Amino acid sequence: MNQNPRHQCIIYAGAPSQKLPTLATTMLQMMNDGYRCVYMNSASMVAGMRSCLASMGVEVASLIAQKHLVLSSDPVSEDEDFDIAQMLQKLEDMLDQALKDGYKGLWASGDMTWELGSEKNFEKLLEYETKLEALFQKRKELHGICQYHYDTLPREVLRHGLLMHRAVYINETLSRLNPHYISSGIPSESTVANPLLDKMIVELCQSNYETSRR
Repeated sequence: MNQNPRHQCIIYAGAPSQKLPTLATTMLQMMNDGYRCVYMNSASMVAGMRSCLASMGVEVASLIAQKHLVLSSDPVSEDEDFDIAQMLQKLEDMLDQALKDGYKGLWASGDMTWELGSEKNFEKLLEYETKLEALFQKRKELHGICQYHYDTLPREVLRHGLLMHRAVYINETLSRLNPHYISSGIPSESTVANPLLDKMIVELCQSNYETSRR
């Protein structure tokens, strides 16, 4: 693809740390293009991203001080429950602030298992992704990658995640258009049950595994 869609997902298996180098490279590309970048994950993964960037020769502290880069492990919601409206408002506020500060827009990436917090109410994830896609369609300055870990998420959640993203991210130079993408609304039960979704999910995990080994 010559131009990656703004709202993508990555579906992968194995150690999450294996995906840090390609996500780090993508963040650097977006910062060079004039976007503020936000990486949201657990404290250990944020530390891993910081180390990964440093190993690439990046002055992480300087980028953070200049507000080009935000690395956050702060809870998404003020309490333990995943608050969809609060998360979406937080994301839009960060976008508005980035634009006010002179950036072209905001690029953000978050791990979906971590974002749900201790509640792990996976039913909320479908509603969240549906409303998040609507936000992406409304705000053209917003870019991002939702991270779906095959080893920690139920299969139905992975299927929903695939359905809600126009493209799937493989690495910093490769994304695939998603033939199963639905542009709006909640997918029907028959759509979610399509066995071709599982086939593509397995293929994506294999592609991401092979990419991580290079």
